[in-house]
Amino acid sequence: MGGLCLKSQPLAGSRLNIFICIYGVSKMRKLIIAVSALGMIGLAAQANANGQQTYQQACFACHGTGAAGAPKLGDKAAWADRIAQGNDTLYKHAIEGFKGAKGFMPAKGGRADLSDDAVKAAVDYMVAESK
Repeated sequence: MGGLCLKSQPLAGSRLNIFICIYGVSKMRKLIIAVSALGMIGLAAQANANGQQTYQQACFACHGTGAAGAPKLGDKAAWADRIAQGNDTLYKHAIEGFKGAKGFMPAKGGRADLSDDAVKAAVDYMVAESK
């Protein structure tokens, strides 16, 4: 309900209890949910940015030119069959390497210094750009 504060005890000396007293617990919960949702959106955007950065630094040499049979970024036809296999397969091939009928994917694109998460972010970026 409302903003009636019957108990006025500071929460570790912060202004949080004043906000709760004025606006009510229900509104505070909504604010926390909204701020959390915005944070999640920010993390998703950051992950995409990191995927793009990894692509530009490590993947572009092949996926930007089609070298070694690599599907070029944005080529929907070249990516369609690969995307249909699912992200887990794409991640596995990108991390562990893969030799197929259409080309060769070295493990982590030949960049052993990349983390698995960085490779997955790059795969996610390429898939999103190629659907």
